[in-house]
Amino acid sequence: MKEFVLSEAKSETAVLVGLITNEQDEAKTKEYLDELEFLASTAGAVTVKRFTQKVGGPNNTTYIGKGKLEEIAEYIRKEEDEEREIGMVIFDDELTAKQIRNIEAELKVKILDRTSLILDIFAMRAQTANAKTQVELAQYRYMLPRLQRLWTHLERQAGGSGSGKGGSVGLRGPGETQLEMDRRIILQRVSLLKQRLAEIDKQKKTQRKNRGNMIRVALVGYTNVGKSTIMNLLAKSEVFAENKLFATLDTTVRKVVIENLPFLLADTVGFIRKLPTDLVDSFKSTLDEVREADLLVHVVDISHPDFEEQIDVVNNTLKDLGCADKPTMIIFNKIDAYTWVEKEEDDLTPKTKENITLEELQNTWMAKMNDNCMFISAKEKENIDELRNMLYKKVRELHVQIYPYNNFLYNIEEDI
Repeated sequence: MKEFVLSEAKSETAVLVGLITNEQDEAKTKEYLDELEFLASTAGAVTVKRFTQKVGGPNNTTYIGKGKLEEIAEYIRKEEDEEREIGMVIFDDELTAKQIRNIEAELKVKILDRTSLILDIFAMRAQTANAKTQVELAQYRYMLPRLQRLWTHLERQAGGSGSGKGGSVGLRGPGETQLEMDRRIILQRVSLLKQRLAEIDKQKKTQRKNRGNMIRVALVGYTNVGKSTIMNLLAKSEVFAENKLFATLDTTVRKVVIENLPFLLADTVGFIRKLPTDLVDSFKSTLDEVREADLLVHVVDISHPDFEEQIDVVNNTLKDLGCADKPTMIIFNKIDAYTWVEKEEDDLTPKTKENITLEELQNTWMAKMNDNCMFISAKEKENIDELRNMLYKKVRELHVQIYPYNNFLYNIEEDI
């Protein structure tokens, strides 16, 4: 069933495909393909070539135009002649079953889209029963409308070798009855997984109720911005952190004490542009930590060239989750890798400046985005004490508002 999942055993070569449209210019397409390549690398694939096409919008039958499809097919054949097999072609948008079927018929290699690639990474990263259940549900939801395409793929696998006269006995393609049977099995499995997640959600709600009168703080942000590293610094824990996308799937909650004030800190799954809706729905119990939080700490990778759009992606996702109005701090991380680009109207060559000081950063437009905004380097542990102080101040204010009758437990009434 999980035919679209990549193999962890060996690296496969991949070709990436993206569109340049009226809504997405060439520079933006390059940024998206850079991220797609990072996703492919995280999944274990090596990108060897990129193809782009300037069109008004995706082709309904093949996503890209016929000429571009033939160009990609020619490249794959050329690589095969030179004994360099192309393992897959990855498209930077979600493809329909019809598009995948038609593209596969032309290219004759594995076809993935952005959604199936992200699902594969989630499947690799899932460690706990909760995460595995959520990923499996998302995979089945993705697979269900594409069942016909999967059976077509199996028919070609079965009949594509040998004499070429229809395939071997016992390996011919299944009929409509088998297809309907598989659809029914998947629907039953989806129903079972939903029941399991409902039970998990109930357990997590009970756990959250038993956490006592402590403020809940959630680290949110784009994937790979350094949330887990910040979590480790503040909670003195050892949450897994890696320079790959979606290193954290399961929400990790730790008790943090700053001075005399304890609170709960949650490290949540990272967001990404074009995040599959099925994943958002499936990870409801994980994202509930964001919904239940009293304070959001929005971590931003300031060294990323497209960090402004990443901020918008996170804000839009929070809005979809109904969390846009929560108290929020913005933390610009990775200032050690940040390069300032000065653009003047009459200067065609932008000036770059490295080693920006904190004072200079605090005078930029970024510092004015939010009343609770600061700049740090979690890797170099720069400005971490100031981060702790700001967190203490915000958590203390929220604690007084939400739990006004037990301030004496933490001796914080003297500071107010």
